[in-house]
Amino acid sequence: MGENPVVKWVFFVLANCLAFSIGFSADVESTKKTYIVQMDNSAMPESFSDHAEWFSSKVKSVAYKNDEDRIIYSYQTAFHGVAARLSEEEAERLEQEDGVMAIFPETKYELHTTRSPLFLGLEPADSTSIWSQKVADYDVIVGVLDTGIWPESASFNDSGMTPVPAHWKGACETGRGFQKHHCNRKIVGARVFYRGYEAATGKINEQNEYKSPRDQDGHGTHTAATVAGSPVHGANLLGYAYGTARGMSTGARIAAYKVCWSGGCFSSDILSAVDRAVADGVNVLSISLGGGVSSYHRDSLSIATFGAMEMGVFVSCSAGNGGPDPVSLTNVSPWITTVGASTMDRDFPATVKLGTGRTITGVSLYKGRRALLPNKQYPVVYMGSNSSNPDPSSLCLEGTLNPTTVAGKIVICDRGISPRVQKGQVVKDAGGIGVILANTAANGEELVADCHLLPAVAVGEIEGKEIKQYALTSPKATASLALLGTRVGIKPSPVVAAFSSRGPNFLTLEILKPDIVAPGVNILAAWSGETAPSSLPADHRRVKFNILSGTSMSCPHVSGIAALLKARHPEWSPAAIKSALMTTAYVHDNTHNPLKDASSDEPSSPYDHGAGHINPVKALDPGLIYDINAQDYFDFLCAQKLTPMELQVFRKYANRTCRHSIAKPGDLNYPAISVVFPETANVSALTLRRTVTNVGPPVSNYHVVVSPFKGVAIKVEPEKLHFTKKYQKLSYKITFTTKSRETIPEFGGLIWKDGVHKVRSPIVITRLSSI
Repeated sequence: MGENPVVKWVFFVLANCLAFSIGFSADVESTKKTYIVQMDNSAMPESFSDHAEWFSSKVKSVAYKNDEDRIIYSYQTAFHGVAARLSEEEAERLEQEDGVMAIFPETKYELHTTRSPLFLGLEPADSTSIWSQKVADYDVIVGVLDTGIWPESASFNDSGMTPVPAHWKGACETGRGFQKHHCNRKIVGARVFYRGYEAATGKINEQNEYKSPRDQDGHGTHTAATVAGSPVHGANLLGYAYGTARGMSTGARIAAYKVCWSGGCFSSDILSAVDRAVADGVNVLSISLGGGVSSYHRDSLSIATFGAMEMGVFVSCSAGNGGPDPVSLTNVSPWITTVGASTMDRDFPATVKLGTGRTITGVSLYKGRRALLPNKQYPVVYMGSNSSNPDPSSLCLEGTLNPTTVAGKIVICDRGISPRVQKGQVVKDAGGIGVILANTAANGEELVADCHLLPAVAVGEIEGKEIKQYALTSPKATASLALLGTRVGIKPSPVVAAFSSRGPNFLTLEILKPDIVAPGVNILAAWSGETAPSSLPADHRRVKFNILSGTSMSCPHVSGIAALLKARHPEWSPAAIKSALMTTAYVHDNTHNPLKDASSDEPSSPYDHGAGHINPVKALDPGLIYDINAQDYFDFLCAQKLTPMELQVFRKYANRTCRHSIAKPGDLNYPAISVVFPETANVSALTLRRTVTNVGPPVSNYHVVVSPFKGVAIKVEPEKLHFTKKYQKLSYKITFTTKSRETIPEFGGLIWKDGVHKVRSPIVITRLSSI
């Protein structure tokens, strides 16, 4: 999903209130909207032959008119119930019926829009890398919920792959531009989900959009190829990032579930796709989209993914592109792996040389006939009134530029409101010859490259202000733009992306989110043949690969690496895989300094990077894991004071009851440790408990190291763990005793060491009065 500061600001405000569930209400009886109805399967009377008949009967019993079929989906696997068209009054009456557990209004979700394998330590499959030892022989299937797939891409070539796994129950659905032969041993399934979308927006125009698994947008092709794309030599975008493109898990299979259309993605379709994917037999779900934060029992994706987790499916979701604002996260349920975005050590440098002789470095992905002479100075103009406060003209919004003023000139545009590439289009249409895209305070020094329609260089906020001040105060201001191609070995890297959504997780402060960060800036992967690299209608260029940025790009990196871990450790639970990824993550960059935040150029915190940056090679052999089963998660929900009726929605596969194994939310066996002191001063000490499972050598001896904190003293009991067999579990407790009442959260870490492994948990200490 591209950045949009207005949407981002709204997202922050609503997330802060924990009310970002976008619902639709009806004010008249005849106005029908889509509602998701969760049913208790065990409550079906014996007079009904099957659940579908019972669901239909329930809906008909409250409908004022039975002149149409109100049900658009029936859910049976990860979720039990239906999506139905109802008026608000009908929905209220249905909620009172026996067997109805909950009703949710339809929610609209948005997309969170290769060198990364090498950067992550995943060497080519034909090398002696630990990843090449028959990992591909284990048939892991990753379900990708997105905009579909472009099957002709070389990234989905199935040469050398074994037959489709026998356990796979999926299908290859057909439609315009997509036939049975478009599935193969790499793309093992492809389905479409549009009933909720059509119910909300009207029928899809099949002349303008593929009502089939074919990807018109490009986003789904890009994410699917990042997860499990086959190696493609010579991949590049207009000459940039030339090399071999490959997914994280080249041996994994892809099942594409198209849930997003030109007008967005709707919860009833997403829910149906999760339900279907689990029934089809996926091992991993990759979901690069989000719709804000609702309480666990009111969030249909949270409930559906709980069901997927119960069935052993690992779920990876993007954290959102609402950063650097705090409390901007989405997809925060503890059974979901929530992924933030970071940079890699590859960049696409370009320079702006001012008439004063000053040279400023930025980034660019422009390649075309409109190239400017690198040594020639061209007139430069800024349409804003001052260098600090953007206005419509300075933002280069459509219709704001006077052709008489900008024709033949390089135009400085402030970043924000409209897509970055669209600003270039506006300048081009007004007769401008180039663009300098200047960051504002919201983006700081983060540089994101784009495939513009005319020569363009993106620069950071500080130097952007300098260029704008020069243009405003010098009547004959000039500049030249030079594009320098691709460079690797950039330092420092990784850096947390400014757009990556941030914590804290106000739904449950004791659960640190995001969980982890992974490459999400300037990622090269396969692209749709239907859409230009800029995604602008006026752009007639077509490419086989594109470079995109967003947590949408970081999520499939984690999904693919989870597939690799599942291949090597098929017995591991979703929580075990998440634990391995989190406890082996690193928190220092390639200059050996703490990870930085691109928005401030200051060290980032666990609210920004979670446990740290993903480290796949270490995750293969984590030594210890923090495992969590479905009952543990259910007891966590019990500790959240959910009512019996609210808990009922999580009892799909088992008639679970609260066993009270978790006294408070912080005692969930999570790999991260978040301690929350209440406002009252008489609570001076808190104790949390954790259990680790030995997945390393049978005989292993660990000792603990804890970073010092200013405001608390920390005691770990015991300080040593002695394992005598593999899969043995040992528990420890951590007591935090107040030394001084700090006014801001404190951050640190706890590490269990055995001489080979370093099992690290981030620690966050929060006092409710400090946030």
